Amino acid sequence: MTPTVAILSVLIYFVVLFGISYVTGRKADNAGFFVGNRKSPWYMVAFAMIGSGISGVTFVSVPGMVATSGFSYLQMVLGFVVGQLIIAYVLIPLFYRMNLMSIYGYLEERFGFSSYKTGAWFFFISKMLGAAVRLFLVCLTMQLIIFEAYGVPFLVNVGLTMFLVWLYTFKGGVKSLIWTDSFKTLCLIVSVVLCIVYISDDLGDRVGGVVGVIGESEYSRMFFFDDINDRRFFFKQFLAGIFTVIATTGLDQDMMQRNLSCKNYRDSQKNVLTGGVMQFFIIALFLMLGTLLYTYADSHGIAHPTKSDELFPMLATGSFFPPIVGILFIVGLVSSAFSAAGSALTALTTSFTLDILKADTKRSEEKSARVRRRVHIAMAVVMGLVIYFFERVSSTSVIDAVYVLASYTYGPILGLFFFGILSKRSVHDRYVPIVALAAPVLCYILQSHSEQWFDGYKFSYELLIFNALFTAVGLALLGKGKKIPS
Repeated sequence: MTPTVAILSVLIYFVVLFGISYVTGRKADNAGFFVGNRKSPWYMVAFAMIGSGISGVTFVSVPGMVATSGFSYLQMVLGFVVGQLIIAYVLIPLFYRMNLMSIYGYLEERFGFSSYKTGAWFFFISKMLGAAVRLFLVCLTMQLIIFEAYGVPFLVNVGLTMFLVWLYTFKGGVKSLIWTDSFKTLCLIVSVVLCIVYISDDLGDRVGGVVGVIGESEYSRMFFFDDINDRRFFFKQFLAGIFTVIATTGLDQDMMQRNLSCKNYRDSQKNVLTGGVMQFFIIALFLMLGTLLYTYADSHGIAHPTKSDELFPMLATGSFFPPIVGILFIVGLVSSAFSAAGSALTALTTSFTLDILKADTKRSEEKSARVRRRVHIAMAVVMGLVIYFFERVSSTSVIDAVYVLASYTYGPILGLFFFGILSKRSVHDRYVPIVALAAPVLCYILQSHSEQWFDGYKFSYELLIFNALFTAVGLALLGKGKKIPS
């Protein structure tokens, strides 16, 4: 694939994207930016959420992970489905009943101001780092495919990327994102399906026959029950999936901003449940694609790349398949990456404006809108600087450390909400930040010594559960000994 073809593909995509953003967001006010005026059709939100939950990292990494993990990721996705039930029937009614624009407003009403700020800041750090890492991977891929051929510096690449993300979200916020994400989800699904079709044809069989090939492949094993120390062990993955989706969707301002944009909580419940089921099948498509990519590489004697997430880009943009496969890869990558980045930028703007600056409650509509626009620009600049920082010090260990940090920051949020919902006890609010900081530290100590302390047991994603548990225990110790009114 030539850089010119890649550029044209991206430009055509963005012309359509900006057209949708302009039409849907030209009359948006603050309520439209923050929660879409609570008028979004639930089926559109459900479809859009697929694109929001799949980042550029997912797009290139999930197909590559089948080499070492098979289809074990689907064990965790099954947990996602159960977690969506809890979100739908516990969190959604609660947030709608309280009429929240920012879900962290619950923490202020339940515990106090310090708890509220703690939740907001943990979300802010986690989302900023997570979104920046995802966009870093995309900027790096685009640098190799497009910008390097024209001698464009990485800093200019980052600046242009963040400008495009800011441009299509600055006016309409959530109101625009619901529709642009629906378009991006469509592009994402079509690109993956057509890639599967083209690779199937190249392997000399139609899709129906290739499904049988996938079922017989060593890469397609899904369930792992034999070794509890294996990070792929079913119950570790399944339980972690339940709590991960509650934390990263149900207690994430980015994701819940869409759910709160539905007309009422029943429509929002339909959206959550439908999206959860659809996500399972979309992830399965990515894993099927990965199996086909490895099968193709093995059958043609192509050496596997050192890093598994390089396989899809290498085969798609190389001379192995027709040019249309490379174009579909670019469109799918851009769709998934900008969907995640756009939603993260909107959520960061919302949380910082409402939770940290309290602009919505202290100022008029016009002044609040002015503050929100300035915060939106600031968030885009900060995210761009973080991406550039990753490029300066980039190494696998740094990126991995940021992902670990991002996953750790959801633990205290999960613990705060669960303690608040399941218990009626009040706490000494001013000490809550100390508990929230101590919980991840204890988790780090636990993870570092688990093999020594627990006969070789190695923690995986289930560490999030312990992070939340440590937070809840700490809150219990801070209890005032009296219950809040029912």
